[in-house]
Amino acid sequence: MIIFDLACQHDHQFEGWFQSREDFDSQLASGLISCPHCGSLDIRRVPSTVHLGRSGTQADPPRRESPVVVPAVDGRAGALQAFRHMTELLLANCEDVGADFAEEARRIHYVEAPERSIRGVATAEEYAELLDEGIEVFRVQRVKPGDLH
Repeated sequence: MIIFDLACQHDHQFEGWFQSREDFDSQLASGLISCPHCGSLDIRRVPSTVHLGRSGTQADPPRRESPVVVPAVDGRAGALQAFRHMTELLLANCEDVGADFAEEARRIHYVEAPERSIRGVATAEEYAELLDEGIEVFRVQRVKPGDLH
């Protein structure tokens, strides 16, 4: 089962549960998915809420109250500074699960493990499979603390 966050052209947001990504695509093309708020058939997938927080023992980790501030980018030096800042945030706020990334991402997605931000290593095949299952992940060059200095 895959859960997608969806929205209509009026930005009413809701979620849909599907057997596979292909099942979603087929139902969407056939006009079988409609907005439960207004009935619109103009539906699109929207990004799931991303949680950047330290893992802990709480059942529901606290959400970040304010947006992450990224420094303004001014030329090459500014871009490198922004990349360093973003990388430091990811390193500080995501649990490193190493080579178990794909398995742990699935466990979190299917609510078999506590929701938290994770990072780790996945093969190109594992990455593609996660996307096919509707698990929103993104790739970043592998960096470790100290690599950016």
